[in-house]
Amino acid sequence: MASLDRVKVLVLGDSGVGKSSLVHLLCQNQVLGNPSWTVGCSVDVRVQDYKEGTPEEKTYYIELWDVGGSVGSASSVKSTRAVFYNSVNGIILVHDLTNKKSSQNLYRWSLEALNKDSSPTGVIVSNGDYDREQFAENPVPLLLIGTKFDQIPENKRNEVLTRTAFLSEDFNAEEINLDCTNPRYLAAGTSNAVKLSRFFDKCNFNTTFLSLSLQMTGFTDRKRFNFKSLHYD
Repeated sequence: MASLDRVKVLVLGDSGVGKSSLVHLLCQNQVLGNPSWTVGCSVDVRVQDYKEGTPEEKTYYIELWDVGGSVGSASSVKSTRAVFYNSVNGIILVHDLTNKKSSQNLYRWSLEALNKDSSPTGVIVSNGDYDREQFAENPVPLLLIGTKFDQIPENKRNEVLTRTAFLSEDFNAEEINLDCTNPRYLAAGTSNAVKLSRFFDKCNFNTTFLSLSLQMTGFTDRKRFNFKSLHYD
């Protein structure tokens, strides 16, 4: 394990959305029987093949950093969380599909992680839209994962999926919606598994680039941007 490349991926979202259950499913391919609240940060490891099935295939390991807390935490708590945001190669944004507020708060979680020297306040504007100009430019790949898909009533699913599609567009990120108590949502060959593998490949591709860029420039010196300006081929 020590000889493999290391990729660091943050797992962010409100308390109670199912981050710990998701990380356990991703790393152990098992359902987490008794999830508990994460205090500080919990790290688990997943072994992944980069560009699997191609001549460029190689094995590396992904550290999934499950960051606890809530976006409305006191400034001292946010300052403590900032130590987890260094040298990040990717971010998984997790929200509860049955809780609209947890989806809205992903914008604020992103601001906190990508622009760690700024306080994540004032992102939501009065008309319900989001001022994307307040996010600092960063090439970190993003993946949006909605949990508790099984708990959405059939007559509400189209409405929820439409909302998550707009959210995915705002972040210029692919989306996965699942039930963390059912491993079949991430079974090999499914569209979700393909999206997940593609995201981890982006994180691996950016490992060296991000390590260099983060040493050369500070977050506070970054330019402002619109999420839709980021593209990954």
